Amino acid sequence: MTHPGKLLKQNNLYAGKELGQNFLCDPKTAQMIVDRTGVGKGTRVLEVGPGLGAITKPLARAATHVTAVEKDLRIVPLLAEELKADGIENVDIVTKDILKTDIYDIASPANSQKLVVVGNLPYNISSQILFKLIKVRAVIDRAFLMFQKELAERLLSAPGGRAYSRLTAVVKYAARVSHVANVAPSNFFPRPEVDSTVLRFDFFESTVLSQTDEHLLFAVIKAAFSKRRKTLKNAMSGGELGLKKPEAGAALEGAGIDPVRRAETLTIDEFIALTQSVRTFISGQ
Repeated sequence: MTHPGKLLKQNNLYAGKELGQNFLCDPKTAQMIVDRTGVGKGTRVLEVGPGLGAITKPLARAATHVTAVEKDLRIVPLLAEELKADGIENVDIVTKDILKTDIYDIASPANSQKLVVVGNLPYNISSQILFKLIKVRAVIDRAFLMFQKELAERLLSAPGGRAYSRLTAVVKYAARVSHVANVAPSNFFPRPEVDSTVLRFDFFESTVLSQTDEHLLFAVIKAAFSKRRKTLKNAMSGGELGLKKPEAGAALEGAGIDPVRRAETLTIDEFIALTQSVRTFISGQ
């Protein structure tokens, strides 16, 4: 692969800091990530942020088809040239913001076959991308995503610690998360100041809540973490849920949760029970 620094310089371009761009520049690391995905012939892949093709190339060689969604108009022609130079013809480049992309539309040609999602995510919107993937997980089998190491640690954290967050709880509802590999800053251009981590997400086939109650679950989790230093009773009063303090307390007690606990102590099963309890108050309003 052509080093991204050289490729950008030859074309009078630069890595966009506002886009959170850190291009993977080590082919061995790229191949390792692709090997861990387990993609093969018959697999359809959605790659988020292909950049200059470090991961795209080995993905395309392994999979049947790759849809690569790239927001940066400047580098799309370079990506296309890199793929053409290597004789790769099974990649469709979609020039669009992944947050505005219809992933259901990308998945539709696969019929019953779900997508495998792979991406070296921009640090500045990685949480937003993950939320989007969770919402469309019905068409995704698994995902292999690279995050800033600190965020990855939050996603792997258990209830009770400071790292446990709103995003952690939502992810635990939707997927089983596991550690794949750490990637040092020296593997990127420009070199980031922090380590990166690749995580695997195996999305659950089914969940215990209806779609309507799932939306409520996410709202309950958001409310609970909105004031994480406060007790759950106080955090859930007012706001989007519209609960008065006595109702918030009653909903918590109805779910068997002490109202003086804090959001980071709740397991996902407790959040589900709380959602079912909150629903009785919401429906009565």
